[in-house]
Amino acid sequence: MSKRQSEHQARNTPAEPAQKAGTSGPDAAGVPAVDDAVLTDGSAATADTVDQELRAELADLQDRHLRLAAEFDNFRKRSARERLELRARAQGEIVALMLDALDDLGRVAHLDPEQTSAGDVVAGVEMVERKLLRQLGSAGLERVGVVGEPFDPNVHEAIGTVPTDKAAADHTVAAVFQPGYRFAEQLLRPARVQVFVASTSGAPEA
Repeated sequence: MSKRQSEHQARNTPAEPAQKAGTSGPDAAGVPAVDDAVLTDGSAATADTVDQELRAELADLQDRHLRLAAEFDNFRKRSARERLELRARAQGEIVALMLDALDDLGRVAHLDPEQTSAGDVVAGVEMVERKLLRQLGSAGLERVGVVGEPFDPNVHEAIGTVPTDKAAADHTVAAVFQPGYRFAEQLLRPARVQVFVASTSGAPEA
């Protein structure tokens, strides 16, 4: 082929169109190109899905929190109500123990003074006292303060002293002016007492 024929053939052969940017097609290595629009749409869809899942999880946690708060509030109210009921029931049991003694005291109080001697009245009151102490003792009440026992500032209140020349009687209870009471190891009231004090020792602390 002559040189002039080659040039003529080259001018008459149409050139292949260049591949437009951003379109799919194999690259120089033969790997298909990824469409930018498809990649952008896929990322947005994934972000929306994650956002929806997080919102759903947050709503679930908030609902669980509200439920737990409501359950705790109900538990607190129920516990307070049960404590009040238990306290009222315990107080009722103590009061029930005193009803018989109260009835006896009422009978003594309504004795006909013209037909009852003073001795009978005193005997009736003493009977009521013994019954009341016995019933309260069965519930756990303990009387504190006995003549001759060692002085104990934890349960005794010294309101005076009595001198003594007996060393064995030093710092012991000489007289009880008002008994004390202890209930279930709890001191309700100390006993008010006089205390023997030997001449060589100091007065006990109240």
